[in-house]
This record gives sequence, structure tokens and C-alpha cells, in this order.
Amino acid sequence: MSKALDVVVIGAGQAGLAAGYHLRRLGGLDFAVLDAQIAPGGAWQHTWASLHLFSPAAYSSLPGRLMPPQQGETYPGAAHVVDYLADYERRYELPVQRPVRVEAVRRDGEHLRVETDSGVWRARAVVSATGTWSRPFLPSVPGRGSFQGRQLHTVEYRTPGEFAGMRVIVVGGGNSGAQIAADLAYDTDLTWVTQRPARFLADDIDGRALFDHATARRRALDEGRADGGGVASLGDIVAVPPVREARDAGLLKAQPMFTRVTETGVEWADGTRAEADAIIWCTGFRPALAHLAPLGLRGPRGHIPTRGTEAVGEPRLHLLGYGDWTGPASATLVGVGRPAREAARAIAALLR
Repeated sequence: MSKALDVVVIGAGQAGLAAGYHLRRLGGLDFAVLDAQIAPGGAWQHTWASLHLFSPAAYSSLPGRLMPPQQGETYPGAAHVVDYLADYERRYELPVQRPVRVEAVRRDGEHLRVETDSGVWRARAVVSATGTWSRPFLPSVPGRGSFQGRQLHTVEYRTPGEFAGMRVIVVGGGNSGAQIAADLAYDTDLTWVTQRPARFLADDIDGRALFDHATARRRALDEGRADGGGVASLGDIVAVPPVREARDAGLLKAQPMFTRVTETGVEWADGTRAEADAIIWCTGFRPALAHLAPLGLRGPRGHIPTRGTEAVGEPRLHLLGYGDWTGPASATLVGVGRPAREAARAIAALLR
């Protein structure tokens, strides 16, 4: 198959859907959203069972459609988010094609050539919204390859039941590490390890305050005012109810990072050891940008330099939803709407 369009959006998670919504609202643009998944919901359909949002439903919505509340829950679960994204896609009749896996984007005269496992698409502009979930990061820790037990990353964790009664080491002091440690705290022999002392945000801070903080910081930077620090200046861990309960019960006590992995566990610099049946690495992600490699745009830290969402070295390409470098809080449901609108408007101005 080969098809020519005005715009191709790569990815139909929350960022891709927000881009599709704004492209649809502008009108007059022929576009498609290519999604590698076999069903709607983006990365949310692959998370662990107990994962919940940091904000109430009304503060976790994409543009144009409030997320309905989940009965009995202040902070909606991942399955509720999947249902919401599927409904959003249907409601706005977004032209999602799936499963279509994008393999490469190349320059092709006045177009960008989008090569997929289902054929070639030629577009006058491209929005890349592939997120990070497909690129889990594992640190280079001495001995990691020698461990005889089970090792897994956040992306592979599902429920605490499969680890019941086991000795489990959870590595990571961010929200994923704290939530998974809290999930396991009651039924396993848990050791929670963090690179630096665990920093919980105040109990009354949730995603609403984090989004406001990120937006205010970006505004200050744009206006040349002093940088008051990013969201991380407030702390690393949002104390959602399960985390708060495990912490207050004394079950979440972080240990400093070990220096090496052994065949049967881990070892610290002073020779102290902990035996383990499983190690769960909650050590983050990297942007999934391999499909853009032929454009030769990568800069420091693996990022593509951007001006807003526009790639500095290729104005026909916009990046959306990868983090603050592609818009304040753009990797969140509530935060992606504004940069998605800006990207759609910039593309429309470029093409018209």
C-alpha cells in the first residue's frame, strides 16, 4: 500500500489522539493516525493491575472530552483510562489505522516518507507520538547478567500474586518504584532500593498541582524569569492512597543503592548482602525514536532538539508527548492537550 496525505500521526496513545483531535478541529487536512497496537488504549493497556492515575478523572482529560469518574475511585485505574481512550477515539471518529508499525521516516522531496510494515505513506508533515513505554531502560550494574533468579522491568510487572512469599528487590525511587513496592509490601519479603533517599510529595499534592507547577515553570522560562525548579523540586513520589498506606504502615523503607548484583541477590559496598528470588527494575524509559533515525536529528541525551514541538532540524516533523522538552507536562493526559493544539496549528500554517 502507498498513500499520500497531508499529515501522518505516529502512535494512537493519549498524545496521538490529542493531535488527531486538534487536526480534526482545524478541518481541511487529510490525515491518518498509525498505531502499532492491536487495540485502543496505548501503553495503558499494558500496565500493572493496580496502577492508578495521580489525579481525579476530571483533571486527567484529553481536549474536548472530560474523563468520566470511575465509580468508587478518586483516582481512576488503568483499565478505566483504556476505556476512556477507546471511547475518545470513537467519539471523534479519528482515522486510526492498526496494527501498523512504523519502521522509518525519511525525507522524500517535498514529503516525508513513512515506511511501515503495511506499506509506505507519504506525508507533508508528521507528528511522532510514540512515547517511551516500548523503550524500558535497564542500568549497567556490575553482575546483573549473573543473577540466577527472575529479573524484570516495570513493563513486565502485573500483579503481586505471582511473587507471593518470595524475596523481591524493587529498584527505583520514582512513582513506578514506589507503587510497585507498595503493591508487593504485604505478601513478599520486600527490599526497596533507591538511588537517593525516597522523597514523598506532601499528601495533598497530586497531578493537578504538578501540572500547574510545570506550566508555571515553562511560562517563567519563556519570559526569561528565574527558574524555580522542575516538578522534581517538589519531590519524586506522589503519595497516592496505596503508597501512603504502605508508607504509614512502615512497609516502605528505602535502602540505598547496592553496588553489584550477585548470583543469588545483591551486595552493598560494605559487604552487606540481600538474597532475592526476583529483582524488579523500575528504572525508567527512553524516548522511542528509532523510526526517526534516518532524519539524523538526534541531539544530546538522545533527544531531538525542538522549538516547542517542532524539530529544529526538520520543520515538517513535530514531536509530542515525550516529556517537558516537547511541551510542559506533555507526557500526561491533562498536559498533552496544549502542545497538541500548538503542533496542529503550526502544521496547518506550514501546509497552507
